[in-house]
Amino acid sequence: MGGGGFSMGPDNGLLDEFVLDVARARSGRERPRICWVGTAGADSDRDLLAFHLAFADRAVPRHLGLFAQTVSDVEAYLLDQDLIYVGGGNTANMLALWKLHGVDRAMRSAWEAGIVLAGMSAGAICWFESCTTDSFGPELRPLDGGLAFLEGSLCPHYDGEPQRRPLFQRLVAEGRLSAGYGVDDGAALVFDGTDLREVVTSRPDAAAYRVEANDGKARETRLPVRQLGG
Repeated sequence: MGGGGFSMGPDNGLLDEFVLDVARARSGRERPRICWVGTAGADSDRDLLAFHLAFADRAVPRHLGLFAQTVSDVEAYLLDQDLIYVGGGNTANMLALWKLHGVDRAMRSAWEAGIVLAGMSAGAICWFESCTTDSFGPELRPLDGGLAFLEGSLCPHYDGEPQRRPLFQRLVAEGRLSAGYGVDDGAALVFDGTDLREVVTSRPDAAAYRVEANDGKARETRLPVRQLGG
């Protein structure tokens, strides 16, 4: 998700219901086990409460905390979930802590086991090789060292923050970021393995784009979308 879902305040809930539907289909459970990973937001109690309020009546909510760690075997814990939902915040800090605690390896095991992985902002860009991020201050900067389950780069909040789109295009055009995707708030890329299957949106004006370098310039191609709830 470029942005959206329960953690961005008032929302229509369509993206959250979509990932739950995918988890239901994969697991066969009407109430799938969904694990919140809020590392990027420093395991905020506010975000954790919002997560439980959003999902307690339709799933079995759990969470993985690293700042007050209660799970001794992270890999076994994540492999026991149907859906892992990663929150937004500081991507660089999140990736560093994941590496320290072995969450990066556990996430790969979960992905290879077919567990549904989802997230918004930091929780979307972490699956790619590189991204733009505000992890180092108010000015956006490129960041390498993502989990690299998916090739290329990602820019979230493509329509939601004025710096995002022009910087991402410039970095791709200059070759400082590899080709990738710009994703609006309210839009989500849906991958099956490494194959992009579709783009879904929670509002009619949300979109996602493929951004590639072309003779020193950025070429942006708008992708077909399916609006949810229609």
